[in-house]
Amino acid sequence: MSSALLPTLRRKREVDTAIRDTLDKVLVLRFGRATDAACLHLDDILAKSSWDISKFATVAFVDMDSEEIQVYVDYFDITLVPATIFFFNAHHMKMDSGTPDHTKWIGSFNRKQDFIDVVEAIFRGAMKGKLIVSCPLPPESIPRFQLLFKDV
Repeated sequence: MSSALLPTLRRKREVDTAIRDTLDKVLVLRFGRATDAACLHLDDILAKSSWDISKFATVAFVDMDSEEIQVYVDYFDITLVPATIFFFNAHHMKMDSGTPDHTKWIGSFNRKQDFIDVVEAIFRGAMKGKLIVSCPLPPESIPRFQLLFKDV
């Protein structure tokens, strides 16, 4: 299993520490469950990419089933898994990918290179002082989801 290669954060304090202490690198946090097929596909891509991006990014998994992590699940409004959130020097990095939600990447990446391209774009934008960057992927490579609102 690829999750053995990368750290899994199960406590709020571990996530706080990772966000606070990752300096001059992009921190990639994958929120999801180890039993979900889409999460396992993304985990495989992240594990295979981790060495290629190691000079400018760090990857960690966040176990959504942990009770302490629910603070982040609620804060980032994570309802679909996997959800990937990016940080740089403790700042939440956003990405305009043409979807309604710029705060996170929902779903898996199609290829390893797609993930590397996204992380590199976020790193380059962050080094220029930007907090939101444009997605470098073509529109057909971006997962699309319908947002449904109940009781509105």
